[in-house]
Amino acid sequence: MATKSTRDHLIDVGVGLMHQNGYNATGLTDILKAADVPKGSFYHHFGSKEDFAAAALERYGMREREHAGAVLNDTTTAPLKRLRRYFSDLGKIYGQKAAIPGCMMGRFSLEIAAESPQLRKRVSATFDHWQHTIAVVIRQAVAQKELPAGTDPESLAGFLLNSWEGALLRSQAQQSNVPLETFMRYIFDRLLTKGSKSKGPGNR
Repeated sequence: MATKSTRDHLIDVGVGLMHQNGYNATGLTDILKAADVPKGSFYHHFGSKEDFAAAALERYGMREREHAGAVLNDTTTAPLKRLRRYFSDLGKIYGQKAAIPGCMMGRFSLEIAAESPQLRKRVSATFDHWQHTIAVVIRQAVAQKELPAGTDPESLAGFLLNSWEGALLRSQAQQSNVPLETFMRYIFDRLLTKGSKSKGPGNR
């Protein structure tokens, strides 16, 4: 097995720390101590903490894309079942029983939206890609007549993603999985069901 590079090791450590503690609460000293590398090694690979955080966000987003692809691209399963499984998985990965509850992208959105254009653009691009990935599955659901022909896939995907992030945020505030359970119940037992008339926001 190839030895992990110092840069990759730093990024992996940074993802864990920033996911758990956020951007502002994670200092350079914390990163260096957890990674057990000298400051010079850090600045050999990254020009600033902001550059490092951008790399950590990219690594986090890459892992999420891999997970989404593994579940949502499984065309042997019906589209809506894939979506349900995907969000159910997210609940287990980021719910209150997870090693690190909550979404790193959501945490960064709250922390750095107004102070770092570089990180804001990175987070926004990740959310956009996430939405498009969900929209592909919704289009397949429409094609297979699981959802009405008039469904707007992008708008509905955006609504699902926004609702999920809101439920996850409230779950954090309440330290309870009830908001996530409510999301799953209303989205998949009422909104996204065969014969539903939902067309997605903006297409009523």
